Amino acid sequence: MASASGNPNSAPAQQGGTGTSKALTSGEADEEAKKIVREGIAVEFSIIPVVSGEKISEELKEGDDVTVQFRITDTTTGAPVTTLDPAAWIQLSTTDDCAEKVQSLLSGSLSSRAEIDLNIFYVLTLNDEASISVVDPLFNYGGSNLLARVPLKSPGEDWVMSQDQRRLFVTMPQANQIAVIDTAAWKVVANVDTGQRPMRIALQPDEKYLWVGADGAADTLDTTSGVTVIDTVSLKKVAHIPTGAGHHEIAFTGDDRYAFVTNRDAGTVSIVDIWKLNKIRDIQSGRMPVSIAYSALSKAAYVVNEEDGTILVVDSKSLEIVNRIEAKPGLGVLRFTRNGRLGFAVNSRENSVHIIDASTHRIIQTGDVGKEPDQVIFTENTAYIRSRGSESILMIPLDQVGHEGAPVPVNDFIGGQVPFGKAQSLSIADSIVSAPGGGAVLVANPVDKAIYYYQEGMAAPMGNFRNYGCQPRAILVIDRSLKEVEAGVYATNTRLTLNGKLDIILFMDSPRIIHCFSVNVRDNPDISKKDKHLPLRVEPMLEKKTLYVGENVQLLFKVIDPGTDQPRVGLKDFGVMAFTSGNWQNRQWARPVGDGIYQIDLTPPKAGAYYISFQCPSLNVRLNQLPPLILQVASKG
Repeated sequence: MASASGNPNSAPAQQGGTGTSKALTSGEADEEAKKIVREGIAVEFSIIPVVSGEKISEELKEGDDVTVQFRITDTTTGAPVTTLDPAAWIQLSTTDDCAEKVQSLLSGSLSSRAEIDLNIFYVLTLNDEASISVVDPLFNYGGSNLLARVPLKSPGEDWVMSQDQRRLFVTMPQANQIAVIDTAAWKVVANVDTGQRPMRIALQPDEKYLWVGADGAADTLDTTSGVTVIDTVSLKKVAHIPTGAGHHEIAFTGDDRYAFVTNRDAGTVSIVDIWKLNKIRDIQSGRMPVSIAYSALSKAAYVVNEEDGTILVVDSKSLEIVNRIEAKPGLGVLRFTRNGRLGFAVNSRENSVHIIDASTHRIIQTGDVGKEPDQVIFTENTAYIRSRGSESILMIPLDQVGHEGAPVPVNDFIGGQVPFGKAQSLSIADSIVSAPGGGAVLVANPVDKAIYYYQEGMAAPMGNFRNYGCQPRAILVIDRSLKEVEAGVYATNTRLTLNGKLDIILFMDSPRIIHCFSVNVRDNPDISKKDKHLPLRVEPMLEKKTLYVGENVQLLFKVIDPGTDQPRVGLKDFGVMAFTSGNWQNRQWARPVGDGIYQIDLTPPKAGAYYISFQCPSLNVRLNQLPPLILQVASKG
């Protein structure tokens, strides 16, 4: 059982079919709801089950999705304490002092990582092959850590994540389906049929329905081309609405009343009644409508016509055209800033960007950008523009634009070694994403097979990591860290992958607070033993556990399927990492030598204890999930 301290609705919003957070009634679980007071600061902890319509359980169980929440207030005034940066972890309870646990967790040692870390973010890449990579870019032993590789039926084209980040939806044009991925287990939980050749995908604001643009048969005026609508709770198709031929882009009114769907080949935009799930009307937009964006400020949809070089403005109340903005042919993507005031529309033929004022429906500035600009994304302070003909990413500071007729200031940084357009195929999904914490972005360069991390204000990326041999066509971020969801309330969602008595460890540096809360999580009989156990067991084949500095040795490991006790043969991604003190580490993909036996070569550089850890992304086995092998390395003589 789990009791909430304070308002349970302060947890991160759970929209539509992705679940809601509900606290159990008071008195059901004194152990799970705690309050401490330190140095004039009160911290109320609660762990709140996230449910999706089913009857809420009276106790926590393994496998539950939960919201972990800390409400922090000033004991004198009762006012919320804001803009803090708390850290938290969940692990099996031990008798160690709480401060010692925090010290161990902050040390960055692989062997001391918590079972559930509430301070991390993961990078997702939509790959050229039929897979999604899940990477931990903050892995403390250098480089990055491939946590999982999610296989798809066919290569993905576009994707969208639920607001609570529990579900990821991916279009698969070759399979005529979308994949639904559970981001806690990194598994495909459903493949849902759509119309033919699904490309663009979007969640309406309340996330009740998922909308998929089904382009229809290639190079034909397919009369079935339109949008497939899927219920996010049942994952069932509730409607397919033919709208017109060609590729579709989708936008919604802020009140979830209407959807606007462009039809590129038909030269129209369709308006769909979301409540009734039927098409109201088609508007002749112009030649080749290729982009659409909705401004919450002007409450209008802006339809971009590539061949006409015009932008049509449709009022969301009257559903009538209220303006037509004239530019030049070659217009492409249009995006609005987060406040909805300024729209950035790129022109790939003119190598320019137009800035539109939503309050007047007019272009107020135009600037030169890179060759063939094709994507725009925003952070809080900056617009980023990708160009197919360049490896550079253009930056426009938002506080220096919005003044009619003024020049557009443009800076840049190198986002790779090769122009983005050299890739075999570019996804319609974004290849630039805002990084957690603000003021930074991650850039996926498919030709380099790498991800670049750029911090605003720097002259160049601060680092990069490889995508393990795959071309990253698009990029997303899942942020598992605690966030201030309302004044003084810090929360995040996670899945309880453990059972027994657990420590929820809280650490704040200023004000200095360290405390271990406790919860009891019961075993879940609905989780089969097969689901609980990892799909492989590693048996070292070592003649001795003592090695010598500078001596090259071949380490052999037999990989067994625990369910059948048979060798696991043919693994191409059985990874081995050796590490010791001083941040030295060595990572290798082991070579198969037959009969489920895999080999690496190791030359230890210094004396001491070496930890050998194993992973296999294709089987969702991550580093530190299997028991490590410990080897002793001695100095010669």
